[in-house]
Amino acid sequence: MANNLALSVKDLKTFFYTNKRCNKAVNGVSFDIKKGKTLGIVGESGCGKSVTASTIMQLLPKLSRIEEGSVTYYSDNGEIRIDQLERDGPEMRAIRGEEIAMIFQDPMTALNPVYTVGYQIEESLKYHTDLNPAERKARVIELLADMGIPLPEKRATEYPHNYSGGMRQRAMIAMAMSCNPKVLIADEPTTALDVTIQAQIFNLMTKLKTENDTAIMLITHDMGVIAELADEVAVMYMGNIVEAGTVDDVLRRPQHPYTRALLDSIPVLGRGKDQDIKSIRGATPDPYERPIGCQFAPRCDFATEACNVMPDEEFLSDTHRVSCARYKEIFENA
Repeated sequence: MANNLALSVKDLKTFFYTNKRCNKAVNGVSFDIKKGKTLGIVGESGCGKSVTASTIMQLLPKLSRIEEGSVTYYSDNGEIRIDQLERDGPEMRAIRGEEIAMIFQDPMTALNPVYTVGYQIEESLKYHTDLNPAERKARVIELLADMGIPLPEKRATEYPHNYSGGMRQRAMIAMAMSCNPKVLIADEPTTALDVTIQAQIFNLMTKLKTENDTAIMLITHDMGVIAELADEVAVMYMGNIVEAGTVDDVLRRPQHPYTRALLDSIPVLGRGKDQDIKSIRGATPDPYERPIGCQFAPRCDFATEACNVMPDEEFLSDTHRVSCARYKEIFENA
């Protein structure tokens, strides 16, 4: 099994400490990312998706730490426990960018305003490949052209402020893909892009997956993107994975009330304007004032006293798991 795995996260807990208070941002998360497959992670804002990604990359802020659990990267040279590496030590810096790359959510803050875009992409190639300066420049131009950026030779010499928001996002994706990483973490990679460019980016990610056997962790709010791109899905809520399985399991046979609510809140193409789109009532709770037991209970239409205890995770099949005390009685007859 391990031969097929690119990255494995087990019982991961990442807590943030501020003003003598503790935010359990990621609270016992487990999943595997397989080579040549895409794991989609979905959930509302603030559910811990980006913190999970930052933990894997060891890019956490100073007032946070990994409390428990493990992050294991299966490199060509054997297993590497990323959670035990020094955050900015030489081993982590060698892995980051070359073997595990990340497309950040906000290209405004991820690109350095005082260096040209070409220089910033080339920097990654300089540290992680054996290419000479001329080859690096040619590779930068090729990457920008792949991203659909017009006049890539000229654009490589420009600064981030010369780029539109969508072009900055594409430049960042070029940077992440420059070294053909073994694991690509994409944190809402197409937020600022129009639909035609989105399709190009997804085609490029699919190409990376098929040609280089890259494992992709795709964080998104868009269930349509998940249906199209992901092989497996994990649904996150308040730092926990409430349901996980193959795309078919989770989208066609959702068992958790939160997964159902997410799917019910999406308009379906072709059903016209009369379709019943339901919003999820209430709002995500304050992470410092969490409900006892199931975190979704205050917003759930099916909550009872049984939900005052955190539910155990149950496997419905080899691939499909859910954390809900009442899923059997709620959905078996649905």
